[in-house]
Amino acid sequence: MSSTVQRSRSLPVAVIAAMRPRQWLKNVLVFAAPLAAGSIFEPDVLVPSLVAFVAFCLMASATYLVNDVRDVDSDRDHPAKRHRPIAAGELSASTATAVAAVLAVLSLGLGIAVNIGLFGVLLAYAAFTLSYSLVLKNEPVVELTLLAMGFLLRAIAGGVAAELPISPWFLIVAGFGSLFMAAGKRFSELLRSDAAAEAGTDVSSRRRSLDGYTSSYLRFVWGIAAGITVTAYCLWAFEVSQAPATLPWAQWSVLPFVLAILRYAVDVDRGSAEAPEDVVLHDRALLAMGAIWLVLFGLGALGA
Repeated sequence: MSSTVQRSRSLPVAVIAAMRPRQWLKNVLVFAAPLAAGSIFEPDVLVPSLVAFVAFCLMASATYLVNDVRDVDSDRDHPAKRHRPIAAGELSASTATAVAAVLAVLSLGLGIAVNIGLFGVLLAYAAFTLSYSLVLKNEPVVELTLLAMGFLLRAIAGGVAAELPISPWFLIVAGFGSLFMAAGKRFSELLRSDAAAEAGTDVSSRRRSLDGYTSSYLRFVWGIAAGITVTAYCLWAFEVSQAPATLPWAQWSVLPFVLAILRYAVDVDRGSAEAPEDVVLHDRALLAMGAIWLVLFGLGALGA
């Protein structure tokens, strides 16, 4: 067989595809803290938050490239991941590494241009993500924690960039909400892998950390995380409602928030939450609940 790989995508397109722009949707979490503080529309808050969003997109893409270089052999045996540009031979490992380095430098440059706090959050995200990709991704529980930390660091980035005080309730909701999504992601992966094994499909390429989990354990983790997230949000919403407002908007936001958690749990329970961004984009009911929550909580935080 010829050693030359026929490219189906040009180099620029392959680079963009390897950066996984679809997953930048996760970085919308950057605006969570400014929204919670009721300051998101203030120029000195919105601008640094937007910069933080762009910086996280760049840094996340850098870590995706490093991860795909690291996993190129196993990705080639995976039914879906084999189509990624590096695994498919459309993007060389050396080019991907060079692009990752440029993206990381640009991201950290944007961070330090805003403030040292955002620089630190970006650096922590890179450290956690790279330690996951290079060393700890096969360690059960540890890798789950690192996955959740990625969501949490996104959630605090906007507040840090705008130098806003971050409520302890926000940290609890963001932290356990992140664990809920991370455990749900692994639960869905495990269900798919077990179903494939029962069907006699080769599962040698499945994530090694899944060997350390059972579906009952992961169900326990995401159930506990969801319960703490809902409880903490209820307490936080009533605290926000203490601010002067014509109506108890934040209290009313509890209903769509809880319904959204329950709706997302449906996707987790049936094993379709491997990619949180896809769940959000394709579940219209979840999108509607999220939009209603956003309006109600936003009005409460703004003291309308």
